[in-house]
This record gives sequence, C-alpha cells and structure tokens, in this order.
Amino acid sequence: MTDDAIRKAREEAGYRILSSELVYKNPWTAVREDKIIHPGGKEGLYGIVERGPFAVIMPVHADGRVTLVQQFRYPVGKRLWEFPMGMWETRPDAEAEALALGELREETGLRAGELIHAGTLYQGAGYSTQEGHVFLARNLIRGAAEREASEADMVVRDVSFAEFERMIVEGEITCMVTLAAFAQIRARGLI
Repeated sequence: MTDDAIRKAREEAGYRILSSELVYKNPWTAVREDKIIHPGGKEGLYGIVERGPFAVIMPVHADGRVTLVQQFRYPVGKRLWEFPMGMWETRPDAEAEALALGELREETGLRAGELIHAGTLYQGAGYSTQEGHVFLARNLIRGAAEREASEADMVVRDVSFAEFERMIVEGEITCMVTLAAFAQIRARGLI
C-alpha cells in the first residue's frame, strides 16, 4: 500500500492527522510521530516504526527436515531459533521472491528449486508498517552461506519435523514471525 493510500485509509476510518514528523532515521528503520484526532474526537499520538518489506522462509527438505537458524537478537538479549528471514535495506523495491531466495542463500547456503508464496503478515501492525512475505522452500540444494557481518554468529540446524514441533510446544521457538509463518503454511495445507 502506498503512503497516500495508507493516509486515505486512516482518514476514511475517522482519524484526523494534525501533524506528522520524522524523528529518527537510519538505513533500516525510520520512526515517525503522528499527532492525531481519534474517530471519537480525542487527541492522540502514534509513534510509527517504518521498515521495508521482509521475507520469511520455511525450508523443508525432501526427507521432511526443517532448516532453522539461531542468532543473538540484540534488542531482547537472547539467541532465538527462527526461520531464515530478512530485508534488503538497499533494495526495498526488490521482488518478494528474489528477497526470499537471497535471504535463504545468504543465511543458510540453501538454494531452493521450488518457492511457494504462502501469504503476507505484518510484524507489529500496532506500531510498525513492516510487511512480510511468507514462503515455503522445497527442492533444496546446500551450498555455502553468504552471511553479512551482523550474521557472523548465526548457527544453522536441520531438525526433523517432529523436533521442530516439539521446539514450539516446549517454548524453544518464540519468534512470532516464525510461528505465524508456520501457521500460514500449515493452514494453507502446504505441509
């Protein structure tokens, strides 16, 4: 959705924008502060985190194993198991499929012979504009990973589908994007 379409949708929903100010920006993230009038007439404030689109990929091997990555997530101070995912801050207009194939190769070294778009999701729609594209990757071939410096500590692990589900049940996988992507893929009958 374009910025103009989003602004129009807000206005049609009864929000009046009094002012909008960019308060912070780096290559990955911008933060905007909107002063608004809610549909009920009360003044309010929205801090909006603006980020480019991302892709999240569930790599499933022919034998049913699932590839996960683990990395230290600085904001929460923990290492998390996740599906491969990411965004290209230098190419926010990249096609979702190219982004997915690139992130999969970059983080895991896997090349996908088949990539199925399973849907979209928003990461934190209450505070962020970031939209994600969910993919199932199959017909995988392993090659060398091409990680960025920020991914140097990344661990890649193939687990059985049963182990993957056990990790969810026992709280070892807590990444909401991974869990939501898995739910979309499963609900659509792709696995």
